[in-house]
Amino acid sequence: MATTLARPATEPGLRRLRTYRWETPNWIIALASTCVLLAVVLGAFVSVVTSSVRDGVRVIGREAAPQVAATTGLYFALSDMDAQLANVQLAGNDPAMATNRKEALDLYQQRRIEANGALQRIATGDPGDPKIADILDRIGRYESLAGQTTALNDRDRDNGPAGRPSKPALEHHSEATDLMQATLREVRDLTTANHDLLNQTYQDKLDGAVAARAWLWVIGGLLVLALLGLQVFLRVRLRRRLNPAALLATIVVGVTVVIGFTALSAEARDLEVAKANAFDSIVALSQARAVGYDANADESRYLVDSGRTAWYERSFLDKTQSLVTILGAGIADFDQRFDDALRAYHGKNTDVRFGGYFGAEMNNITFAGERDAAERVLTTYQQYQRDDRRIRAMASRGDLRQAIAFCVATTSGSSNYDFAQYDKALTAVIDINQQAFDTAIRDADNELTGWGDLVPLGVPVTVTVLVAAGVWRRVREYR
Repeated sequence: MATTLARPATEPGLRRLRTYRWETPNWIIALASTCVLLAVVLGAFVSVVTSSVRDGVRVIGREAAPQVAATTGLYFALSDMDAQLANVQLAGNDPAMATNRKEALDLYQQRRIEANGALQRIATGDPGDPKIADILDRIGRYESLAGQTTALNDRDRDNGPAGRPSKPALEHHSEATDLMQATLREVRDLTTANHDLLNQTYQDKLDGAVAARAWLWVIGGLLVLALLGLQVFLRVRLRRRLNPAALLATIVVGVTVVIGFTALSAEARDLEVAKANAFDSIVALSQARAVGYDANADESRYLVDSGRTAWYERSFLDKTQSLVTILGAGIADFDQRFDDALRAYHGKNTDVRFGGYFGAEMNNITFAGERDAAERVLTTYQQYQRDDRRIRAMASRGDLRQAIAFCVATTSGSSNYDFAQYDKALTAVIDINQQAFDTAIRDADNELTGWGDLVPLGVPVTVTVLVAAGVWRRVREYR
């Protein structure tokens, strides 16, 4: 007789699990819960992204950028302080240069006030930085030496011609200048550190905005799929053509994702405009302005200190090259080679045959009116360079007084007048970029307003209410 094996009985718990998995109300609740959970995840994600991006905008626009501006402003003020101290030495006791001497002293005091203001802003940003304390100490020592130099110059005003101070005055002035150069190197290091922070923050937040757009599509897409899945399930199981509440929730999520993607894209563009297009030019041009004033001081030092003329001429050329880098050019052939480079540029704007701060700017022209303003800088700087050669030619012929008069005068046709025209043109380009930077930061501040404020709470609540309204009656039908 054949033996029949008995089929093992299904355990009660497994039967309940199978029944639970395939009951329609439970499927509806599971799908609805998935939609709500994804909506909460989307809201939390938007909250984190909004906070991160706004923090980046704050660091770039309200902290790092002002610190960079303060350090470049400090560099400029200190450079011109030393230039004006040299001009006081140049004027000496010559009655014809008394006005120039007074202008130099007044401008020294003005730059001193500006330097103190910049130092206060820098110290506010990082009060515990030992570099700031060291810079403060150096500036204090410099001002003491500058005061002694001026006092000696005043005492010697009845002796010696213009541009030939006494040995004690010249020694104090040389010591003050050397101290200032060391101080300026520290200020440059501080500027570089702050600029590096800005660069890193910008790159991090830009990368974050790009990644956030991708994740927004992923999370939002999953939520939309879950809502569509709920719709399909209700249609198949319950023969319902459409669930208005679930459809409305799908539309809300879709619109939210599209708006968010657009806002994050605009945020990335604003950050790029603010940092890469505007602020990089601001930094380069502000540093160029400070270095230009330091070079102008070298020009005055060249005339006042006959024992260090070769050194100051080399220093002037080095700073000239940092503004307009033309490899291999010296004082003798710089003008001609710069002129050749400008002709090539005017023939084709993309043919920039010089580097340095001005080369960087000409390769980063972005805003309306910027190119014309930048070209004006090159033209006026070219004239100032020609004036420098004229000063050196006068000095080499022994016409020291004439060279000094041409150097320190502020009337039209003089070197300082042409330098002022160059500085005015340079400031105009900085202002164009500063306005663009401020606008981009303001736009970035406002870009996520509304969407970034409403979504974290609004989307989870809205989706929860609509999904609950859409499935509540369907679930009740099984009770």
